[in-house]
Amino acid sequence: MTSVLGFRDPVADAIGLLRPRTVIGPTLRAGGEWALRFDTFLHVRIGGLVRGTCWLILEGHDPVLLREGDTFMLGNPPPYVLASTLDASPRPAEPVWRGAEGGSVRIGSESEEDLYLCVGHIAFDDANATLLTDLLPPLVIVRAADPHGTQLAQLIDLLAIEVGIAAAGGPLVQNHLAQILLVHMLRAHAAQTDRPTGWLGALNEDGIGTALRAVHADVAHSWSLKELAELSHMSRSAFAQTFKTHVGVPPLEYLIQWRMSLARDALARDTMSISELARSTGYRSESAFSTAFSRVVGSSPAQFRNEARQPPSPATNRE
Repeated sequence: MTSVLGFRDPVADAIGLLRPRTVIGPTLRAGGEWALRFDTFLHVRIGGLVRGTCWLILEGHDPVLLREGDTFMLGNPPPYVLASTLDASPRPAEPVWRGAEGGSVRIGSESEEDLYLCVGHIAFDDANATLLTDLLPPLVIVRAADPHGTQLAQLIDLLAIEVGIAAAGGPLVQNHLAQILLVHMLRAHAAQTDRPTGWLGALNEDGIGTALRAVHADVAHSWSLKELAELSHMSRSAFAQTFKTHVGVPPLEYLIQWRMSLARDALARDTMSISELARSTGYRSESAFSTAFSRVVGSSPAQFRNEARQPPSPATNRE
């Protein structure tokens, strides 16, 4: 029987657990010489150029010239700068962003405007954020000429239009477009990287990908190494080694970690009792589930649920 907690696609599973919260815009229209410095942000920043060119200057990386139709994604980025030229003196972006009007920020006169950029932030629930952020490099660039570039450019165009109009349902449309953009960026990253880390790259490996999808389709099943190896058409030793090479942890450890990710989410939302959660994640008893949860998470399920019920204090609330 398929678990009530599991989905059938690991990417959909992960993004669903992350509970993404998106903030899109304002769009940036700029001309002349300009530079904006952005502070660090958890967890993902994503954007693209509707028109023009600009430099993206990320600490620890060579500057990158972005052109019309290019899309970028920053994973847990350090401070970075967007600028018209490499020698332009940057100013803080936050006060400029606060001065947005009609969903847009303008730098320079309208007559000299040569840049039109759409950028957004995607934040995740902290409890499971590492499911994705640990897999992302600090910077992913998808060029307009890339096989995925056309689709991404179209999504950026749609986002920019939505930000610029005050239509009914705008925030909902922006949120869904941003999530679609994130998935397409993940696909593009996997395609342009010889061996992406973690489950994202493993999905492209026929044998390992089959095993991963099986685990996600029925997380409550008592999977054995032998069963998963047979699904992958490998010997147990070859499967175990290949899985760890691609995903970073042994197969059964991945299963436990995924079960605990599902459990953290269910406990935080208080959607079922601990005994129900134990059965849904493949444990025959509440005590066995509690032992596994405490080992992975560092607190008992009851403690975790009680702490999740507490409202965040103003000092720790980042929303």
